[in-house]
Amino acid sequence: MATRYWVVSLPVQNSASTLWNQLQEQISKHSFDTPLYRFNVPNLRVGTLDSLLSLSDDLVKSNSFMEGVSHKIRRQIEELERVSGVESNALTVDGVPIDSYLTRFVWDEAKYPTMSPLREIVDGIHGQVAKIEDDLKVRVSEYNNVRSQLNAINRKQSGSLAVRDLSNLVKPEDIITSEHLVTLLAVVSKYSQKDWLSSYETLTSYVVPRSSKKLFEDNEYALYTVTLFSRVADNFRTSARERGFQIRDFEHSPEAQESRKQELERLVQDQESLRTSLLQWCYTSYGEVFSSWMHFSAIRLFTESILRYGLPPSFLASVLAPSAKGEKKVRSILEGLSGNANSTYWKTEDEVGGAMAGLAGDADAHPYVSFTISLV
Repeated sequence: MATRYWVVSLPVQNSASTLWNQLQEQISKHSFDTPLYRFNVPNLRVGTLDSLLSLSDDLVKSNSFMEGVSHKIRRQIEELERVSGVESNALTVDGVPIDSYLTRFVWDEAKYPTMSPLREIVDGIHGQVAKIEDDLKVRVSEYNNVRSQLNAINRKQSGSLAVRDLSNLVKPEDIITSEHLVTLLAVVSKYSQKDWLSSYETLTSYVVPRSSKKLFEDNEYALYTVTLFSRVADNFRTSARERGFQIRDFEHSPEAQESRKQELERLVQDQESLRTSLLQWCYTSYGEVFSSWMHFSAIRLFTESILRYGLPPSFLASVLAPSAKGEKKVRSILEGLSGNANSTYWKTEDEVGGAMAGLAGDADAHPYVSFTISLV
């Protein structure tokens, strides 16, 4: 499947079928690896020249917006598929693959009546896509919020001893709590363990000799217990901190541990549910945005063709997907069939050194109407 397409229109001098045959013949002869399709633009309501000029000014901005929303949803789909480990699905519009939808485009008269003013259709399309973008932001924010909560819990469970949840590492028998005695948990740098073992008994008075026991060790720290009289606990914390040892607050509570476990399970289920529904929504919404974008592109091609070639509407619309190496040759073929004696004035900056570049007000400045649709 190609990822870049050109949507172009050529002015019809005699008949559209003759011009189409010429284009097919030229492409087949000189750039046979370039897929070529008719682009079915309906007879839309022209309106006044002023309305077309005004509309034309907005079309490029609106196109960038729709393309951006399309790519945003596509990237979200790719991320969700990667995280879920599911196989990538072909993106579709009502079950039709997007490349087929583009190359066999059919205007939806029921959704966009061709007798409606162009401005009305464009504003309606823009509004639909804007609503989908707003919906995307809300749904992604909800999903990311649950992910953040889950990541925070996972960091506490798998982070270093300085920050992680200690409830899974400390057993009830490791803690002594009586009327006079208390057990504290000390986080000691991996390289300061000898210092800890040689000094903890003297950090304050009333420390139970040989009461320190190592419970766990990670890449950076070791977790030790120490038992002492509760009335000197604050002094011990202060002295330990001055020596670079961290005393972690800890209270063994089976109820709290079970509550944390249930919270984790709930968040895991919520994340999976939100991910599944978001992915399904993205599949559907991508199809809606792409369909809107293609109808918009048809209006854009129609408007620019009227402004370029005049009335009554008489142009051949087509879609091409040239390879990178074939682009120059295809441009030459299109230019030859455009029948414009002043084609030099429409060449791009690279072709004429910038002298007349941008005359058409578009980066794709050619003697025929042309713009690019990038699917990724």
